[in-house]
Amino acid sequence: QVQLVESGGGLVQAGGSLRLSCEAYGFTIVTYTMRWFRQVPGKSREWDATITPITTAGTTTHYADFVKGRFTISRDNGKDTVYLQMNNLEPEDTAVYFCHAQREATYGGEGTQVTVSS
Repeated sequence: QVQLVESGGGLVQAGGSLRLSCEAYGFTIVTYTMRWFRQVPGKSREWDATITPITTAGTTTHYADFVKGRFTISRDNGKDTVYLQMNNLEPEDTAVYFCHAQREATYGGEGTQVTVSS
């Protein structure tokens, strides 16, 4: 069964850090572009970060302006896992975080809740 499973969310104080993980089951992420999104109830899903497949030229990362300098996306193809290191968290970062794997098809997970207290 193809699925993505996010983990690592929790409750943290403002200024703190969390590392989210997204592990793929039933497929390998090697050739997939991986993304992290967030969603707050009643609002549209927002994109946070993207990491491209690793090629001979390396990999490329992209970030939404509101997470640049605070969040880092990375991938471990050997573990079929993508990470989102989140530092200097703000209450506005409170959301459910989802990862997506995109190639011809797109796969998504159930999300992990991140709550940042002020």
